[in-house]
Amino acid sequence: MTVTALTVTVYVPRDAAAAAVGADDVARAIAAQAQRRGADIRLVRNGSRGLFWLEPLVEVATPAGRVAYAPVTPGDVQGLFDADFLRGGDHRLRLGRTEDIGWLAKQERLTFARVGVVDPLCLDDYLAHGGYRGLQRALEIGAAATVAEVTASGLRGRGGAAFPTGIKWQTVLDAPAGPRYIVCNADEGDSGTYSDRMLMEGDPFALLEGMTIAGLATGATHGYVYLRSEYPHAEATLAEAIDLARKRSYLGERVLGTAHRFEVEVRRGAGAYICGEETALLESLEGRRGQVRFKPPLPALRGLFGKPTVVNNVITLASVPGILDQGAAHYRDFGMGRSRGTLPFQLAGNIRRGGLVEKAFGLTLRELLYDYGGGSASGRPIRAVQVGGPLGAYLPESRFDTPLDYEAFAQGAAMLGHGGVVAFDDSVDMARMARYAMEFCALESCGKCTPCRIGAVRGVEVIDRVIAGRDRQRDVALLRDLCGTMIDGSLCAMGGLTPYPVLSALEHFPEDFGLRTHGKAA
Repeated sequence: MTVTALTVTVYVPRDAAAAAVGADDVARAIAAQAQRRGADIRLVRNGSRGLFWLEPLVEVATPAGRVAYAPVTPGDVQGLFDADFLRGGDHRLRLGRTEDIGWLAKQERLTFARVGVVDPLCLDDYLAHGGYRGLQRALEIGAAATVAEVTASGLRGRGGAAFPTGIKWQTVLDAPAGPRYIVCNADEGDSGTYSDRMLMEGDPFALLEGMTIAGLATGATHGYVYLRSEYPHAEATLAEAIDLARKRSYLGERVLGTAHRFEVEVRRGAGAYICGEETALLESLEGRRGQVRFKPPLPALRGLFGKPTVVNNVITLASVPGILDQGAAHYRDFGMGRSRGTLPFQLAGNIRRGGLVEKAFGLTLRELLYDYGGGSASGRPIRAVQVGGPLGAYLPESRFDTPLDYEAFAQGAAMLGHGGVVAFDDSVDMARMARYAMEFCALESCGKCTPCRIGAVRGVEVIDRVIAGRDRQRDVALLRDLCGTMIDGSLCAMGGLTPYPVLSALEHFPEDFGLRTHGKAA
């Protein structure tokens, strides 16, 4: 499309979260009002900036930068035009320049640098914002040097396990010759998480570039995106992006005219939480029931179709292009300890300002909850926070100053997981939340191992007895013993981590179970 100098670009998010609160209607209203007034606009459906409490967030490109208005409803559109918002005019919804909004300005957006900025399905826009420079460098330096660069960056798996990405890639590269595969785990199922979806809907070429680099680095020629079925917007966006990339030779038989071949396919999952575990995912991808495999052998040696396979999360792979483009040291300079780079934290639950916050490791949970989240939506004190999905520990206010770091959380029997943060105010019943964790495991277990399959069912029964108050001390002792069996005996993290929320609720909120606190009956 040819855009004249007088054309004004207006951005309305196409992200599923924005669409859920009326962004599509707002976009139609803006287009109709512009046509009615003879205004020359270019309407771009960008990704969300992640300020979910302000969606739909509409931006207008002005000589001074992009100016934001939010939250916009279709009924606001006429007033915005009357206020000359196409030139950044004053209006009650005007937030000023988008990049000056404090919530955004204080972040370190590395992986999400383009999300909300570019047109997700315009390859030229992606290229203009640094896209495919990482792939170009990978082609120049070769496979071994590319793996070395990823290793030196300190990048670890962002899906929850935090395994060093470079080591996994090196294992696949060193495997015996033969077919190798890149599998992207996009089965984002943890409660309160949406960073994978946002990335795929708002910057799909970043994922495709990261997968292509992984393929070149390990000798793989085929990649699969295993996508959860609840993400139809992401599926449509990825399908179109793959087609566009293939037409421009960023995918296909000869990547950018070289001898390297790499193809990507999207495969839709069927809604099983257990398929977020890498071996259950591979089983599903091969057309079988999603059940956990015994390890060893590791997927890096015998993965998809029995061949060496890299299994990485969306955010892990989408972080790779920036590392190759700007160098390992640049990425490694962010973070603390062994947790290098950034993590997109996702604020959800009873929180005033929910949304995505990409920050370097090291800020505290309290800073995230209050400086960014603004406290609870209800205005009541935040009593507990679950970090790391439905298998993560419940943390009390006394733990809010813990640095957001893999090792710091592990020392306190907690985990960062995929970066989901779900807040609860002081009206929450933590005994009920502990029961929910066990019930969730009972419903979602693949059933392959006894500690998980049977332990979760018995766990629900025991917690019910504790809540009923029949013989609390005996039942709590039994519950702790059961949790120990699940931790030590489960085949995968599903059963092994389910006790974390239960034990943390018992430890930090005993009064909700009717137990004694500080020597007094609750």
